[in-house]
Amino acid sequence: MIDTHTHIYGKRFDADRQTMMQRAFDKGIRKFYLPGIDSEVIDRMLEMEHLYPDNCFAMMGLHPCSVNEKYKKELAIVEDWLAVRKFPAIGEIGLDFYWDKTYTSEQFEAFHFQIDLALKYQLPIVIHTRDAMPETIAVVKQYAGKNLRGIFHCFSGTFEQAMEIIEAGFYLGIGGVVTYKNGGLAEVVERIPLEHLVLETDAPYLTPVPFRGKRNESSYLIYIAEKLADIYKLPLSDIVNTTSLNAEHIFAY
Repeated sequence: MIDTHTHIYGKRFDADRQTMMQRAFDKGIRKFYLPGIDSEVIDRMLEMEHLYPDNCFAMMGLHPCSVNEKYKKELAIVEDWLAVRKFPAIGEIGLDFYWDKTYTSEQFEAFHFQIDLALKYQLPIVIHTRDAMPETIAVVKQYAGKNLRGIFHCFSGTFEQAMEIIEAGFYLGIGGVVTYKNGGLAEVVERIPLEHLVLETDAPYLTPVPFRGKRNESSYLIYIAEKLADIYKLPLSDIVNTTSLNAEHIFAY
């Protein structure tokens, strides 16, 4: 299995990172894609690549919640890193209007700037969107015909929004929310062909059932895969094989 979105470089794993990784390996997780947030996490992501060179792959990007008065400096750092080494994707980037709308216009500017970098370097993007799904889809549609591609991370929208995203050439990142009894995502997912989905944990956040409320980790990806097997009435191996092929296709790295 491939965890397409996991923050295992974060401080919440400092006390047991090695054993946490071993639990993930024991569950069959072989690749871990690490989304960038801002310049403060870059060294930690690169250290994970150093420790697990065959398994961990850092992305580069400025998260919308990290867009503030210093956003231009942060974007320059993203641009500089992309010029000196290869990354599998630019992310996580996008729009987030849940906590604060102080820097709404700057979020849009940062989003467009990083999409332009993705097109320049022919890289996929990993999109974060919260309380901004229509606006985020609208931005992506502006790049129709330019081979923009990627993943809508932590998808939890409607079926109609899912179809718009798929039509735009993107995959849907499915995480722990699909296991929540009243989350509504399972009912949406069952109408979407498996060929458009990838698996993710977003660890340490959005922990799936049966560990909801506790720290998430990449080994829990198995519970998301099992839930999809139940939804699609398919063997677990089919879920693993198809979503892994999807992830390999989008990252090609």
